[in-house]
Amino acid sequence: MTRPDAVPALPERLSAWLSAGHHGEMAWMEERAAERAEPARLWPAIRSIVMLGMNAGPEGDPLASLADPTRGSVAVYARRRDYHDVIKGKLKELGGAFAAKAGAKVKVFVDTAPVMEKPLAEAAGLGWQGKHSVLVSRKFGNWLLLGAIYTTADLAVDASEPDRCGSCRRCLDACPTNAFPAPYRLDARRCLAYLTIEHEGPIPAEFREPMGNRVFGCDDCLAACPWNKFAAAAREARLAARADLAAPPLAELARLDEASFRQRFAGTPIKRTGRDRFLRNVLIAVGNSGDPDLAGEALRLLDDASPLVRGMAVWALARLGRLPPGPAPDEHDPDVLAEWAAAKNRGVPRASPLAGAEQRPA
Repeated sequence: MTRPDAVPALPERLSAWLSAGHHGEMAWMEERAAERAEPARLWPAIRSIVMLGMNAGPEGDPLASLADPTRGSVAVYARRRDYHDVIKGKLKELGGAFAAKAGAKVKVFVDTAPVMEKPLAEAAGLGWQGKHSVLVSRKFGNWLLLGAIYTTADLAVDASEPDRCGSCRRCLDACPTNAFPAPYRLDARRCLAYLTIEHEGPIPAEFREPMGNRVFGCDDCLAACPWNKFAAAAREARLAARADLAAPPLAELARLDEASFRQRFAGTPIKRTGRDRFLRNVLIAVGNSGDPDLAGEALRLLDDASPLVRGMAVWALARLGRLPPGPAPDEHDPDVLAEWAAAKNRGVPRASPLAGAEQRPA
């Protein structure tokens, strides 16, 4: 438990982060910044905040899926049912019971409202924000999913958790794209979790090779934390990991149309990103795979309806050395044409006009 004014420096910290542009395209962070930094602005009647965490620890090595470049790597939290649905239901049940007994009003939040869960969780004693900005718990490592109950009840507060990172910087050094300009500061524009999930357009070229086979999210900084030695696998049955999302073959993922994408990822966080952005990520992984057998999948997607997908198909084929001589005559999208021009400027070897032709759809 904590108070709504428990982190007086929060408005200044959030303002500095936004002013630096570290939120990237996440305009919603800026639009309701005042309510985010000061809970009483979101709900003037608030008197106390109850912060809760649910363990979402992986059953095995969260980075094991990076070992096979022909398969996609999905962040641990997205290999299971969408945690928003699971935690929101539990919060409503708990909040309702509390409100009835305490005679107080409550509002519950799970990552979808202007609430700064991590600093509030630190203030409430659940853990501390590590140098990678994620909450770290002595008991669960950095695998807690957070929820909040705002209430009009006056509750006794808990002591905040002190920072226990010490001189360790394993999380910072593990980042594939150097997304931390300083300890405790994340530049989302360089973060693979942001780029593969939140970023809407083509992923900047400098980050594509470091992506490797990460098709949704990135766990590198989380997995590096030494406090994970105390972590345990998630016990909530509704958060059980799906075997088909542990390391799905890139060839399967590249063949997803809109309907099959929605069907395969129904009820998971992946569905929120949408098929085109997901295929963008898959094609970058295809290009990084070094597997010429996957070139046929990228070649087929040169004709995709989405220019975002077509552009990344060009990049993937260029990386694999299987790029056709030139774009289709009816290709006019500027981003796609820019990918063709970039490949030409890099001197990428072209395939012959008939190379891979047998793999084009009839």
